[in-house]
Amino acid sequence: MLVALTRERGRNEDLRRLVARLAEVVETPLTMTTFRDPHVVGEEIRESPHFGSYCSLVVTSARTQSYVGSALEAMMNPYEVLSVGSATTEMLARERVSVTHESSGPALGLASFITRGPVLLLGAVGGRDELLADLTTRQLHPVLVECYETVPVELDDEARQRVRRADVVFIGAPSAWRVARTLVPQNAWVLVPGATTLEFVRADHERVLLGWGEQFDAAWEHVGASVI
Repeated sequence: MLVALTRERGRNEDLRRLVARLAEVVETPLTMTTFRDPHVVGEEIRESPHFGSYCSLVVTSARTQSYVGSALEAMMNPYEVLSVGSATTEMLARERVSVTHESSGPALGLASFITRGPVLLLGAVGGRDELLADLTTRQLHPVLVECYETVPVELDDEARQRVRRADVVFIGAPSAWRVARTLVPQNAWVLVPGATTLEFVRADHERVLLGWGEQFDAAWEHVGASVI
């Protein structure tokens, strides 16, 4: 069985340790992240319309770690911090920031917990905007600060073939699936980390399962039984 790991280089090691004892592994990064200058982002936060009076902070990715300090300076006391995904919550814990609520799916899953505005959101360039729209509708005065951008990697023929030959492909985000969707065979399994990516991949690929973290063992058992 051939397994393709597609996260950026240096971010596949946890998966590699799980999978390498079970199958042949190839690493083929499909995306890369470019980060905005933290000083520029910090100045943008300081110039935002509600600096010093934000009541809620939404952190949508662990990739925003370099910008959390500036965001906290913009908050009033008391304030709440909400996160998207366990990796983000773990990052915030390392920064000694307590999380009030965590969404295991899309950021919109936090909407019902956000009742106080203004709201400061740390996110990606071109990220999903459902939560922003919901908060705007409820007049909670959300302000989105874009911290990073995930862009596709230009693949050579060898990299494309590695994905095409894989029996199992790990896809970590919708941005990676945009690159992989024309390469992954319909009979290959795609394993994803959460509900957002599951929904995105499932739109045009049937064989997709939650298969990272606690879901890995069950997903791998299912995959192993179906791959000849």
